[in-house]
Amino acid sequence: MTAIGFQRICVLGLGYIGLPTASVLASRGVSVTGVDVRQSVVDTINRGAIHILEPELEAVTAHAVRLGLLRASLQPAAADAFIVAVPTPFHDGKADLTYVDAAARSLAPHLQKGNLIIVESTCPPGTTEEISRTLASLRPDLAFPQGEGDLPDVHIAYCPERVLPGRVLTELVENNRVIGGITAECSRRAQAVYAIFCKGKLLTTNARTAEMCKLTENAFRDVNIAFANELSLVCDRLGVNVWELIALANGHPRVNVLQPGPGVGGHCIAVDPWFIVEAAPEEARIIRTAREINDAKPRWVLDKVRAALAARSPTAVRARIACLGLAFKANVDDLRESPALQIAEELARWGDCDLVVCEPFIKELPPSLAESSCVTSVPNVNEAIGDADVVLLLVNHKPFAEVQRSQLAGKAVIDTRGMWT
Repeated sequence: MTAIGFQRICVLGLGYIGLPTASVLASRGVSVTGVDVRQSVVDTINRGAIHILEPELEAVTAHAVRLGLLRASLQPAAADAFIVAVPTPFHDGKADLTYVDAAARSLAPHLQKGNLIIVESTCPPGTTEEISRTLASLRPDLAFPQGEGDLPDVHIAYCPERVLPGRVLTELVENNRVIGGITAECSRRAQAVYAIFCKGKLLTTNARTAEMCKLTENAFRDVNIAFANELSLVCDRLGVNVWELIALANGHPRVNVLQPGPGVGGHCIAVDPWFIVEAAPEEARIIRTAREINDAKPRWVLDKVRAALAARSPTAVRARIACLGLAFKANVDDLRESPALQIAEELARWGDCDLVVCEPFIKELPPSLAESSCVTSVPNVNEAIGDADVVLLLVNHKPFAEVQRSQLAGKAVIDTRGMWT
């Protein structure tokens, strides 16, 4: 089978991964149906607009919609291949596969002999095989793969996304892809789909290894961030400037210490390592410890804020805190698993201080903050800092770098990103 064989593709989930994937495929001449459970998202895309912040994505999406190559729908449609790109949250120590299961069940009635299913959602090892078993129970008229040597009617593969928000369109095309089929033929057919737009290497393996590869990549990053975050705690105790220390240590030709922060966020690094811990709890000791270190960092930041408030004078006047940034990383609008948002929400719950939030990359505060009487949102960083007693930098957005040191004089400054250090 060649890439030409996939003329119709249905993408389930139109979020930060699904929508760019659907738009890029459509830009290559493929007829794409994008599926989302949110009517507002469907309506937005069908107008040629987008509901997320990602450079250049709106132009690509709008062009595909105008050409009739991309349309959004609440329901799947018949296709040659189906790509599942729905969320997999982590709750109560386990991966929540509700959305993945729902997506598989929704596409089951549309399957035909010769179809291909690709799962891109981050999943624990064994999930792709479980999806195959579920579909087999729903469609006994079709044969689904369970292991090498099978000759199925419908082929199934796992291909994890590995793109960086803010660079998604570039990395979708240029990054290597790991493609894990339940059988070698499943892998080969999935390769043909990614060959439509991907310039990177298309590396094949089995489904379980591909699932584990995505988790490994993010666990590796999480462990390294945990080292930096733990180092910041040690340096704070010892009175050492951690930013200067890391710069000096990184002068060694074989050392590359990452930068600490207020925690770890995003839909991948803050979640994926737990999938490994869930799968092998006795063996994944370093991975578990790294997650615990990073998950605890927001509490350390909050302790710093409380200490700064206690040290100010006069303490009888209601304090004002400038909270700079809510996104999980710089220069994006993505609030998923954001430690900055977690910290701001806790500050709002204190209720004994006024919180002025500046997040230049979102239009509205999330309800958890918007509904608080002690929280005000301002678009300008200078306005946020103006009358603040405490300035809390949580995200190193570009606009925050323009703050002059003189503006911070007389204020307690907690810079969790080392932007002003």
